[in-house]
Amino acid sequence: MGKPQKQSISFYRKIKISLALMGVLPFLLVVYLFSRQQETLTTLMILCSALILFSMLMGFTLLRKSSDQMQALAKNTVILDSGGVLQPLDVNVEGELKDIATNFNTVVKQLNDANRDIQRRSIQLKEMTSDLYRSYGHLEKENRLRNQLCRYVGTDLVEKLMISQDSQLLKNERKNVTIMFADIRSFTALSEHMEPEEVVAMLNEFFSIMTDILFQHNGMLDKFVGDQLMAVFGHISDEESGARSAVRAGVEMQKATVKLMEKRAKMNQPLFEIGIGINTGSAILASVGSENRKDYTVIGDTVNTAARLESHAEGREIVIGERTCSHLPKKLPQSARQELKMKNRLEPLACYTLISEGNKKIRVVKPESAKLHIVPNAQVV
Repeated sequence: MGKPQKQSISFYRKIKISLALMGVLPFLLVVYLFSRQQETLTTLMILCSALILFSMLMGFTLLRKSSDQMQALAKNTVILDSGGVLQPLDVNVEGELKDIATNFNTVVKQLNDANRDIQRRSIQLKEMTSDLYRSYGHLEKENRLRNQLCRYVGTDLVEKLMISQDSQLLKNERKNVTIMFADIRSFTALSEHMEPEEVVAMLNEFFSIMTDILFQHNGMLDKFVGDQLMAVFGHISDEESGARSAVRAGVEMQKATVKLMEKRAKMNQPLFEIGIGINTGSAILASVGSENRKDYTVIGDTVNTAARLESHAEGREIVIGERTCSHLPKKLPQSARQELKMKNRLEPLACYTLISEGNKKIRVVKPESAKLHIVPNAQVV
């Protein structure tokens, strides 16, 4: 046989008993007093007080435990309202209050578990937010770098650099590179007979074609100065590859200019030719400028020499320095070595001249005293 369950008095029954004691006992006391009229008044008062006190103590005793439990429940509801940590009730009562306390403790456990889960998720959310901010900052920095690189090199090369996380393109360093200058010949005289809108349209069309060719040969556009452009090769490769890429780009630029002039001739638009100077040597690649504006550029004597070679080139000519020429393939016929006297230079400047004429041939020119050699279908590889 199982252990008999303890009979408990419910909270509702305790209330009824307490009210009965506090209500019925004084009535019984009055009846008792009428039946004992022979007692003295003092004795009756003592008995009356004792009975009233007894009934109140009995009612208080019955309700005290239940009252304490109710106060604890009320206190926890206040804590719940203020967002504090809930403590389970001590279930030491019987009846309805035990059920209330048990259910309340179940709710407390669920709320505390939910609160711990929320705190854990809040920490995870903070970590994810922090990671998101870092990712956003990295992405913003990457976009700025991408936009900056797109000003100088082609989109394909930019994406390769971004994927490889190669930041060498924007480092301040000294490196052997090849510099190219390309300039429209007699541009000032040409532009005097054109409307400003026509000049701008002509330059934009010309520069768009030239920069596409530069980017195809892994060249870096340094700057536009009026009708002149400056480019750098070999900044992400070795010196020989840079020199060959620059010459290949120069030849393609001259050929593209010839095609552009054929198009402009059909539209009765002014025609022009370009001269190109290319030089290889040591230069400094760096971000130069003020706090508010900086440009990544190339500085050094190699740059100045390339500019002077370009100024010496006539229309459709490509004038290259001796060091650049030394990196060209032997199967490309080279012109004889020329020496140019340059301002502020004690020693003459050695150079070679290539002339591009359409798509079918490249003429290699020797000094004035030598004969002119025409090389059909010559390619720079």
